[in-house]
Amino acid sequence: MNTQPTFKLTTTINGKPVDAEIETRTLLIDFLREHLGLTGTKRSCDMQVCGSCTVLVDGKPVSSCSILAYEVSDRDVLTIEGLAQKGELHPIQQSFLDEYGLQCGYCTPGMVLATLALLNENPNPNDSEIKSFLSGNLCRCTGYFPILNAVRRASERLAQEES
Repeated sequence: MNTQPTFKLTTTINGKPVDAEIETRTLLIDFLREHLGLTGTKRSCDMQVCGSCTVLVDGKPVSSCSILAYEVSDRDVLTIEGLAQKGELHPIQQSFLDEYGLQCGYCTPGMVLATLALLNENPNPNDSEIKSFLSGNLCRCTGYFPILNAVRRASERLAQEES
């Protein structure tokens, strides 16, 4: 018998409306992974330290391990699954692939979404700005230089698409 309080969640995830009855204690990461099957969002530290669980809420990076699902009510959530369109990788995803900005891939979804937030805010960041913005996303494999290259390339690709 479930005695936990519930909440009627109405939100938009990856551009699609979502309505669900959830326990009020449900974390966003658990809602995404267990209720919606969106497993691209990775669980790691559960303390808002590593960035592996990063999703965008109203365009801003959020650690989904540290926010309750009901807090995204009436908001727009973007996960890595919502980035590619019509079977084509997003320019940021393609740049991470081309520049070897991933190895094991565990941090990649969070890193890609944080990069999207950065480039939406600052389309042409310098290395210092990239490092500062991505400082909440940890990677144990790449040594970060390929990630910097990927962000630079993504910035160039997105600028070309706009012109």
